[in-house]
Amino acid sequence: MEAPFIKICGITNLEDALCAFKSGASAVGFNFYSGSKRYITPRRAAEISAKLSRSIARAGVFVNAARDEIDAVRSEMKLDVLQFHGDEAPEEIFPKGFPTGYDIPVVKAVHIATAEQLLLLSRYSVDAFLLDSFSPNEFGGTGKTFDWAIAREAKNFGKIILSGGLTPGNVEEAIAFVQPFGVDVSSGVEFSPGIKDHGKIRDFVRNAQRGFEAMKNHRTSIPLQS
Repeated sequence: MEAPFIKICGITNLEDALCAFKSGASAVGFNFYSGSKRYITPRRAAEISAKLSRSIARAGVFVNAARDEIDAVRSEMKLDVLQFHGDEAPEEIFPKGFPTGYDIPVVKAVHIATAEQLLLLSRYSVDAFLLDSFSPNEFGGTGKTFDWAIAREAKNFGKIILSGGLTPGNVEEAIAFVQPFGVDVSSGVEFSPGIKDHGKIRDFVRNAQRGFEAMKNHRTSIPLQS
């Protein structure tokens, strides 16, 4: 089993980024969408990144961004993951490995309201899907809980990163039910948009790690069929 992906998103300051790292998160997310409550400038994100260990991944979150805008951010800082969180069509996203594509993993966030909409995932060729709750007014960070039953079905289309309404109190249960590749949290560990609660970050990461460890043990305890 690969190492679980545990991301603290919506980072806007160094203290929160350092807390995520020290708590054992595998990634932090910087939101470069100017319409977000958690928007951060590329320069500020680069300043924070420069003071972080390279052992924690930096994810750049973009919403309907042009390629030159993404390249401009990448000229400011080294990103390890690109996350597309808008209405990007499949032809607008070039996954890892494509000749004209990006040289780092690509995650497509999808806002699914019904199981029937899962067929949309088959149109994309990306490294992972991030499942977030549907909202007509916001691109993520709503705090609304994603339908975990739909998330389980989504695994038929690729690696799944579960998001939407996750908290320290429910992340372990969510992992047990969905058995995703990773989890992503923003509002569930905040005092207010962009300002994290360090106690909640620590609890979230610890409980997520415990959930992934239990998932791993469950898989390895299943006897091989003869």
